[in-house]
Formats: sequence, structure tokens, C-alpha cells
Amino acid sequence: MTILVAYDGSADARAAIEFAAKHLTAEPAVVVTVWEPLLVQIRRFPLAAAAFDAGAEDEAHAQAEQHAREGAELAIAGGMSDVTYRAVADNESIWKKIVDVADEVDASLVVTGSRGLAGVRSVLLGSVSNHVLHHAGRPTLIVPPVPPQKDPS
Repeated sequence: MTILVAYDGSADARAAIEFAAKHLTAEPAVVVTVWEPLLVQIRRFPLAAAAFDAGAEDEAHAQAEQHAREGAELAIAGGMSDVTYRAVADNESIWKKIVDVADEVDASLVVTGSRGLAGVRSVLLGSVSNHVLHHAGRPTLIVPPVPPQKDPS
């Protein structure tokens, strides 16, 4: 079976990968980063369409590829050995794409941080991790944020 780890570059996503690498090293893992193509963003925010330039989509895809690669490197550095990564385009919703990839790889476990880079949108629409938890139909581990370090002085 395969562990699917959702990673978007946020501190919470990093904590999720570090936890998974420390505790779940026996199975192969896939790190997935979901990115939104320009047309999806325009459909969601039509008034903002004029603010996008032609290279924005290529840049978003490249950034997603980098996040996915970074996540895989973190997993390997943490002790996982059989790790692959993907950047996948979201055509509907980020949580749905994570669930779809989990189904595609027949993940035995989905790991995600409790909050990501969605910011205000997640407050308005509900968190990605909450939707994954309720729709994945498979075990899901939501790793809470790492508490801030207290200043020893």
C-alpha cells in the first residue's frame, strides 16, 4: 500500500511530512501538491481575470512542481526511502483532487497538515484537511501545527 502526503509548502504541511517520515517509513509514499490552473482561478474570481498575465499558469505549475519535489526531499531526509512526487492541476477543488489521487494510488493512508496556504479561502470554504477527512473514505491523518518554540530567556 502507499501513503499519500499532501504538501503545499506551508509550515503545517512540513510538520505533516516530518511526522509521516518519522513514524510511517515502512510503506512507499507519494507526495502530492495540488495547483490551480489560471482558468480555474478565473472561473472562481472572474472580476480578477484582468490581473493575471499569460505566464502566471506556467509559474504556478513550476512552483507546484518545486513544492512537490521539496516535500519528497523532506520525506527522504526524514527517513522514508521509496518516495515519489507529483504536482497535479485542480479542476474542481483542492481537497477533491487529493481524494482522487488517493483513490488512484490506492493509498492506505492520507496525511495532511491541519492548515495550508489557502488562507482566507479556507476560512470561508472550510479547510482542505477537513474535507479530505470527511470524503476520502480511507484512513486520514491530520497533523496539527508545531507549537511555536518558547524563548528560553
